[in-house]
Amino acid sequence: MQQPQREIRAVHTASTVTVYQAYAPEIGGPAARAGRFPAAWKRDRMTWIKPSFLWMMYRCGWATKEGQETVLAVEIDREGFEWALRNACLSSYQPGVHPDRATWQRELRRSPTRVQWDPERDLHLQPLPYRSLQLGLAGEAARRYADEWTVAIRDVTPLAHEIHALVRDDDLDSARGLLPREEPYPAAEGLLSSLQP
Repeated sequence: MQQPQREIRAVHTASTVTVYQAYAPEIGGPAARAGRFPAAWKRDRMTWIKPSFLWMMYRCGWATKEGQETVLAVEIDREGFEWALRNACLSSYQPGVHPDRATWQRELRRSPTRVQWDPERDLHLQPLPYRSLQLGLAGEAARRYADEWTVAIRDVTPLAHEIHALVRDDDLDSARGLLPREEPYPAAEGLLSSLQP
């Protein structure tokens, strides 16, 4: 069955959604141990969250890139996740969605959340023909993410290394078996309508 071009695929429960981020160990370690982001986590900066594990692996190079050696699985409240989507705008101007560039720029200034759709990745981190959500959180959204929406934080760096080792050994079936089970997210009707170029 063909994948929709743009769809949120994530590990989710009735009340939570799991997203991924990668940090230097001095941020990632304390966050995983405490189950919440430490005071050193900058709440006034934009932070990008990704429901796709493999897109995160592409971004952090299987937890090898400098400053991204610790991969966190952050379980957040579904209500918070959907608030972020409802208050989002696309991170780039799209003629089919926005009446003009000035309107998009006004939206961008007002919105605490940005949506970007990037090519999903396979186990070799090559692009696939469909896209995955990236959500940029700034201002109120970043603060709420860190201090209200976060339910649990786990360090999944060992899992990233284990899957990467299997991929290097060309044992793709075993690697695939360890991937988090990401399923289409049941977004309420209309939630993504203004976020689909």
